[in-house]
Amino acid sequence: MEQLLPWELLLKKIVWRQLGELQNKKILDFGSGFGVTADHYAQHNQVIAIEPSEESVMKRSKQHSYQHIIGSLDALKTLEDDAFDIVFCHNVLEYVAEREAVIRELYRVLKPCGMLSVIKHNRMGRVMLETVLHNQFENANALLDGKEIITSKYGTIHYYEDDDIAKWSDNGLTVAKVYGIRTFWDLQQNQSIENDRDWQEQMMQLEMRVSQMEVFRAVAFFHHLILIK
Repeated sequence: MEQLLPWELLLKKIVWRQLGELQNKKILDFGSGFGVTADHYAQHNQVIAIEPSEESVMKRSKQHSYQHIIGSLDALKTLEDDAFDIVFCHNVLEYVAEREAVIRELYRVLKPCGMLSVIKHNRMGRVMLETVLHNQFENANALLDGKEIITSKYGTIHYYEDDDIAKWSDNGLTVAKVYGIRTFWDLQQNQSIENDRDWQEQMMQLEMRVSQMEVFRAVAFFHHLILIK
């Protein structure tokens, strides 16, 4: 199993709390990475995970039983219509060339009244990070101008707006909730404190408390969208 960085684990724990307890559901995790979320929910649900990186699949979390498919849009197209109660698409759409096609396929495989959970980068959150923590004013201004910057190990982050997903599904999906994630964590100057368990728990509680307050959500590093078919 791949060891997650503290901020990566915090992100997942916050998302799991926002999703709540899920049991006896059929779940698809598209772009599942190292399978941490897929494995977490596989304890009480039937989970299929799709991930294009063979290396990530080889290093995946596997404390519980779930199906892991190596592939991307091609694998998604092989799945049946209306097959899943819940679909996860976390930190994926910024990096795929055919994201509108992906959303149409995720919509297709989702059951009526099913839930799509999307984690996405928030442009204004990145502006805050580049300015406050990195002192990268050029990057901050580029982002404000609508440009993209190469900031990730996965390459350029291609930002999109929260309401784009509903548009890409021809308005078949409705946004039910929008949460902010990592509002404060990324602005923390004392990086060494990140490994302190008590600090992590207090940070997570505060993140949860402000996750639906608009003033904080607007500058959170990530947005968590809950959409209903």
